[in-house]
Amino acid sequence: MDDENIWKNYLVIKMTALSVNVNKFALVRNARGADLPNLIDISNKCLDYGADGITVHPRPDERHAKFSDLEPLKNLLSKFENKEFNVEGYPSDFFVKKVIEVKPDQVTLVPDPPGALTSSFGWDCENNKNLLTDIVSEFKKNDIRVSIFINPSIKTLENLELIQTDRVELYTFDYAHTFNENKEKAIKDYIGVTNYLKKEFPKIELNAGHDLNLENLKFFLDKINNVKEVSIGHALICDTFEFGLQETIKKYLTLTNN
Repeated sequence: MDDENIWKNYLVIKMTALSVNVNKFALVRNARGADLPNLIDISNKCLDYGADGITVHPRPDERHAKFSDLEPLKNLLSKFENKEFNVEGYPSDFFVKKVIEVKPDQVTLVPDPPGALTSSFGWDCENNKNLLTDIVSEFKKNDIRVSIFINPSIKTLENLELIQTDRVELYTFDYAHTFNENKEKAIKDYIGVTNYLKKEFPKIELNAGHDLNLENLKFFLDKINNVKEVSIGHALICDTFEFGLQETIKKYLTLTNN
């Protein structure tokens, strides 16, 4: 079988895209005020090893990924076919401006306050309907796919029809931290939300992320089989210490490809 047909067959069986969040690599780089590891080089390796995309979340204090990283990363991704660049962040005026300048494949909007250690909750679509509707519209006018971070709760999704996001990303912290105690309990609310979305908003696609790892990822994707993309950073980078980057990505792809 030639390379073209191999790739076509791969696309047919591919179930969930793996986007590697490289923030923690950037955090290590910044710790010494130097350029080691080089974020473009490490992202290039992730893509060469099979990752489907790269995610960064440049925060206002730029403690890990910096806004100056966005353009070089976009240039890197443009050299690959079928690989996507995803930028996460709170939609401040500055963030919106920078993302529109770079035009990644996807922007993921999170409701984090400026000093947040990490993303810790999803949007309340009722209280933030005007902000989200305006911002989503602005990004879509610039041909950028939009995903918004949501909790596993139907109550937080009022006015989702007005916001008109392309995707939602399930915040999987609760799932991950209940998983070892009771798998079925951990996944219950997520199944409820995804069934609701399928029924009420069939055009909205589904992403997932936060604390997914080699132990809990397969069960999640088996139970919720329409996830378009998972974004994994912290756990994947921790696994890299033990297995190395290439073998770690291989292990995650084994789970996302099934």
